[in-house]
Amino acid sequence: MAGEAWIMSLLEYLDVLGQWFLSNLDKLVFSIFTLVVVYIAYRVSVREIRSLAERKKLQDHLAYTLTRITKWASIAVVLLAILAQWGVTLGVIAGVLAIFGGTIIGFAAVNTLGNALAGLIVMTSKPFEVGDRIFFNNQFADVVTIDVIYTKMRTLDNVLVSVPNQELLKSEIDNYGKKKVVRRHCTVTPGFEYDSEDVQEALLEAAGNVKGVLTEPKPYVWITQFQNYAVEYNLYVFINDIKRLPEIDADLHREVLRTCKAHKIDITTPLLLKQLKQ
Repeated sequence: MAGEAWIMSLLEYLDVLGQWFLSNLDKLVFSIFTLVVVYIAYRVSVREIRSLAERKKLQDHLAYTLTRITKWASIAVVLLAILAQWGVTLGVIAGVLAIFGGTIIGFAAVNTLGNALAGLIVMTSKPFEVGDRIFFNNQFADVVTIDVIYTKMRTLDNVLVSVPNQELLKSEIDNYGKKKVVRRHCTVTPGFEYDSEDVQEALLEAAGNVKGVLTEPKPYVWITQFQNYAVEYNLYVFINDIKRLPEIDADLHREVLRTCKAHKIDITTPLLLKQLKQ
């Protein structure tokens, strides 16, 4: 008897479901049709934006921003069209949010809205673009995506970091770009007994041996400070291979150390040696 009752209940449920399906068939068909049409329009729009970017008729950053706007606009159109078809108006949605949202949604909305506005500022003011290498929060990172709420960047440790856009507006960010020329330097402190011309020659020789250092603009050496027992020399070089920036820095320091040893120039801090001998 229990099994028969369960079967009857299932048949009644299927009957009700079938009647609902038939009575709402037009709405279901319209919803599916809307979804398909908007999706096709979205894919065509994205393909055209990418084509314009590849032909250099759109900047990469602008193409990325347009793609994100197209995505969210398509989602909004689909939701509004389907909800309207089922009799759910904006007034009903607003009423539900007002009743059930309460204080929690209010606090969340303030924070989300702040990040969204910050995201729009980042997208329009363009302090950096997707693909740029930046120095942020005491580390280098490559910008992966700039979303409405978060900006995602990948560190040199291959860690994907998501930063709220409001944090970006409050922080100092050094943008090294993709291919622009930037200046790097290496500091050494040999003693006063070494001829400055000899030190300069050794440092410029080291710069010429480092792969990635540009010949134009030319490397140069400045004397930047007289210390108690040493002269401070700064070797300045220029690079444009931003992705190799930490590697080139390391190679430059390694080559400076090797070349100074070859020229018998002691770059050990003389002040420390004097203090140890006393």
